[in-house]
Formats: sequence, structure tokens, C-alpha cells
Amino acid sequence: MGAIEDVYADLDADVSLEEFREAVEEKVEQMGGLADEETAAMLIAHEMDEEGGEVESIADIEPGMEEVKFVAKVVGVGDVRTFERDDEDRDDGRVLNVEVADETGSIRITFWDKQADAGSDELEVGDTLRIAGRPKEGYNGVEVNVDKAEPDDESDVDVQVQDTYRVEDLSLGLSDVNLRGKVLDTDDVRTFERDDGSKGKVANLKLGDSTGRIRVTLWDERTERAEELDPGVSVEVVDGYVRERDGSLELHVGNRGAVEEIDEDVEYVPETADIADLEIGDEVDIGGVVRSADPKRTFDRDDGSEGQVRNVRVQDETGDLRVALWGEKADTDIAPGDEIQLADIEIQDGWEDDIEGSAGWQSTVTVLGEADPAAGGVGGGTDAGGDASSESSGTGLDAFGGDDADGAAANAGSDDAEENGEYVEFTGTVVQAGDPIILDDGQETVSVDSSADVTLGQEVTARGELHDGTLDAEDVF
Repeated sequence: MGAIEDVYADLDADVSLEEFREAVEEKVEQMGGLADEETAAMLIAHEMDEEGGEVESIADIEPGMEEVKFVAKVVGVGDVRTFERDDEDRDDGRVLNVEVADETGSIRITFWDKQADAGSDELEVGDTLRIAGRPKEGYNGVEVNVDKAEPDDESDVDVQVQDTYRVEDLSLGLSDVNLRGKVLDTDDVRTFERDDGSKGKVANLKLGDSTGRIRVTLWDERTERAEELDPGVSVEVVDGYVRERDGSLELHVGNRGAVEEIDEDVEYVPETADIADLEIGDEVDIGGVVRSADPKRTFDRDDGSEGQVRNVRVQDETGDLRVALWGEKADTDIAPGDEIQLADIEIQDGWEDDIEGSAGWQSTVTVLGEADPAAGGVGGGTDAGGDASSESSGTGLDAFGGDDADGAAANAGSDDAEENGEYVEFTGTVVQAGDPIILDDGQETVSVDSSADVTLGQEVTARGELHDGTLDAEDVF
């Protein structure tokens, strides 16, 4: 071989020999005879090596980089998959995804065709590689298409290779994840239409272990597990992969993965906030005993769809809080005396300078069991201050059937009251905040003619004359 070929043989760059020759000839011409072909070839090789800079860590890799070189440890090796190329004259392609990591994080690297076959045969979890490739934005975050990868036995990458992960061990991009946890909550299976017109299915469940909790997203054939598993059982997720949604990590399970029930009792100890310390704007976990649980109410949204909400009052050792359970959360089987945990609830401004919680789609509602009967606040007993209270007494039209000094609101729910336009007082939950306002006390529903500013799920009292089921409110508070 000539001098150019000798230098090219040692070149670590994605360039053909013909392109390298042209670059060398141009360099010789630029230097006006001051360098021969061998010197020019060495200069070009040095410049090309500099183009693909070695990054300090995986955390420094970004999609816009032309080429990167880095050292990482193999933490997961997938299976070789085949695919049809657009060019029908070419053989099917092959691809292998490998998960690598260093002290700063993990990333997926991709081998193609012959490299994929070699990687499948030779790579093992725990191997340390020196990798050169081109970053791109992949489906699970940044990925690197491998140009070259070779063993590096001299570098020490301090990464613990795990057979089973805990919640706190998960990071974006991890695949082939096995994780054991306790089922905290499950959602219904939902269907959707893909871009190609095919139908897909998705469902969610929440898992917790001693280090935290995570949302698990099940796809297509695996969605049935969300309907088969009950909160409180322990399971193992097999071959999951980590994605990010709205800034939070999720563990996804496709057709290659599974969720299997196990005999082991996985420990989950939630860190809950004291109700007495809650402030508007907090997003917190609370736990306690259910003092009262209102019936579920349905309402029409502005877009014409139907929604549902259910209010429960939860008490811990420091105080109590009304929490609105929205959507599917309203179907949770909860009764006074149950011990529950509510995760990721939002604390909002309530009625009469009070605060209340809102449990939406991102929240978790877990019934831990029946509380100790000796505990305070069970089933509508005493409140935090020790005063007797009842959520169901003193509300609704029927609660004002007795005589008072003025004789107002006497049996306000009767037909006579409606016909005569009697002055009444009605307390209920807002199930429609528009025009008219609709209140429901669990037994009756009343339309309220008022321009008062109320919100769905808020408990309010309206006073005024009742005519044919519509209360012409003079005051709403």
C-alpha cells in the first residue's frame, strides 16, 4: 500500500478512501509543495479525528452533535430485529439496541446490519466499550447510531449493573428493566387510533416500593393486566423501558414485556404531609381515615361531555381536608372508616377561606384497609378539635323542615313550597358551574339562578325563593 492508504487504514472517521484521497490532494495543493502526500495525509487524518470530539460523559451528548466518542458500560442488550427496506432489491435490514451507562446517566446505542449481528453474538452486560457514533433524537430520547465500538478494558466506569431495579434507580432511556413493586392504583383501558388508522389500547397503573412510586403505562396486549390486578398486590415488571412525560419518568410495558404477580410482599411506605401544614398551591401526598364519603355526582362539561366527581373528607392526627375525586377516581370504592392514601393531589382555595384537595388523572387513590375503630374521626365522628360533626346533617332541602323563629324554610322541599315560592336555603355540591348553577346534596338536585362565581366540586349554600325546582338566589355563600 502507498502512504495515503497506510494513513487511511489507521483513520477513525466515517469517510471513504476516495474522499480521503481528494482531501489529501487538496491539502498538498493548498500548501504549495511544502508537504508531500504522506505529510498531507497525516494532517488530514488529524483534522478528521478532531471533528468527532470525545465528550466528558453521556450527559454531554446532544442530538445536534456531528459525532461523539465516549466510554460507557453495557447495562442491557436487546434482541436483533429485522425490517423491510424501502428498496425492494436490498435484503431486509437488522437493528440491535444496546443500553449503555456511565456515572452521569444512560443512553441507547444502535447497531445496524452486520454490526447488529456481531453485537448480538459478542456483547454482554458489564462490558465496557469505547464508542464512536452520531447522536440523534430517538423515540425514547437521545440515541447514538454506532459507527464503531470496541472493548475498553482499561477504563473504569463506576456503574452498578442490576438485574432488578428500584424506583429510585430508574433514569431516562433505560430499557430491559425489571422492577418489583406494590400496586397502588389502576386505571381503565382506553382505546385510540394510530396515525396509520389502526386501533391501539393503553392503560396505567401506579407501583410503589421502599424508594418511591412510578406510573406504569401498559400498551395493547398488556393493558388487560390493569383490569386483572387489585391494589395492594405485589408484582414484577419484566422488560420495561423508561420514558418521560410532563417532566416525570414513567415505566412502559409493551408486547415484549410483562407484569407478573409475585408472592413477595413489596414494602411501600408513603411519605405523607400533615394536613394542618398544607397551603394553596401544594402538590402533596396525604394519608388518613375517611370521615365521610358523599355519593358520586355527574355533570355536563362545556364541551358537552359528561364528567363525574365525588367528595370525601379525610382526617389525620393534625386536621381534616375535603378532597374532590374527579373522573375515574370518583369510582374508587371508599367508605367512612377506610384508611386511605392520596398521592399527587393539588391543594386549592376552598369555601369560606378553607382549603381543599383535588385528585385528578395524575393522582393516586389507594385504600389501605379499614382503620382502627379506636381512631378519631372515623365515620363522621369528631373533627380535629374534638367537636362532633356530621357531613350529612344540616344540608339539603329536607334538613330545613323544622320550625324556626321566622317560619322560613318550613319543609322547603315540599310541593307546597315550590308552588308558593317559599323562601328556602339549600346546601349542596356544585355539579355545574354555568348558567344555571346546579347543586346536588346527594338526595336532590336544584337549579340555582345566580351569577355567583363558583367552581365544580365546591360546596355552597344558596338562599332564595324556590319555584318549580329553580331557586332564585338572593345569596350564595
